[in-house]
Amino acid sequence: MATYAIGDVQGCYDPLRRLLDRIAFDPAQDRLWLAGDLVNRGPHTLEVLRFVRGLGSRAVSVLGNHDLHLLVVAAGVRPPHHGDTFDALFAAPDRDELLDWLRHQPLFHAAQGWAMVHAGLLPQWSVAQAQALSAEVEAMLQGPQYGEFLQHMYGNKPRRWTDDLAGFDRLRVIVNAMTRLRLCDDRGTMEFTHKTGLDGLPSGYQPWFDVSQRASKGSPLIFGHWAALGLILREDLAGLDSGCVWGRALTAIRLEDRALFQCDCGEIRVTGGD
Repeated sequence: MATYAIGDVQGCYDPLRRLLDRIAFDPAQDRLWLAGDLVNRGPHTLEVLRFVRGLGSRAVSVLGNHDLHLLVVAAGVRPPHHGDTFDALFAAPDRDELLDWLRHQPLFHAAQGWAMVHAGLLPQWSVAQAQALSAEVEAMLQGPQYGEFLQHMYGNKPRRWTDDLAGFDRLRVIVNAMTRLRLCDDRGTMEFTHKTGLDGLPSGYQPWFDVSQRASKGSPLIFGHWAALGLILREDLAGLDSGCVWGRALTAIRLEDRALFQCDCGEIRVTGGD
C-alpha cells in the first residue's frame, strides 16, 4: 500500500488519469491525497469530481480557492468569472451530490507524519492548531449556516491572525491563509496582490514557508496553489503545483519514500485566473 499526494488538478482529468497509470495507482490498496483546486480552468471539472468522489475513503482532497469559488457560484452568492469551466457540472444530473460532497472536504489534512493544505499556514500556527482551525471552517461549510457563511467568506481583512478573533472575521482569516496565502511578513500579515514568482516581492514580505519562526517548521507539509514557483521539495515541504493547467506538468509524490512522478500537460492551455 502506498500514499500519493498530487498537486493542483484544476479540471485536467486526462493528465490525472495518465499520472495515476504511470504510478500504477491501485484504488484497492493505495491512497490518494489531492492538494486542492480539483476544479476550474481545465476542461473537465465534472469528470474530475466524479472520479475523486468515486474513490471514496481512498482519496482525500483539501479545499482550494477554486473549489470554494465553485461553491459560491453554485449557491448564487457571486457570478461566475470569465473562463470558469463549470457549465457541464451545473447541467449534470448528479450536480447536487457532487457539490455536497465537495463542501464536506477539509481545509487541512494530517496523517502518516505529513500534513496538507492548499495554500499555506500562518507562522503562528502549529500543525495541531491548523487542524483545529480548519475544523471550525468545516463545521460552517457543512452546517446549517452554510449559506450565511458563503456570504461573508470573501474579503482581505483582517490580514493578520490574533487568537481573539471571532465570528466571520476569524473564519475569513483561516480560509484566506489556507486557500489563498503566498506571502506574509514576520508577524503573519498576509499580502494578496503578488501572484508571480519570487522576483519583485513587495517590501517586507516573503513566502509564508520562509518565515524563520514558523511554528509548523519541521513538520512535513504538502501544499499547492503557487504554480509560478513550480515544484518545491525541501525536507519539511513539498510544493506540488507544477502548473498542469498552464500546460506544464502534474506532479505526484509518494509519501513513504518521497519518490517523485510527473506527467506532461502540454496539451492544456488556458488564460487568466489565479
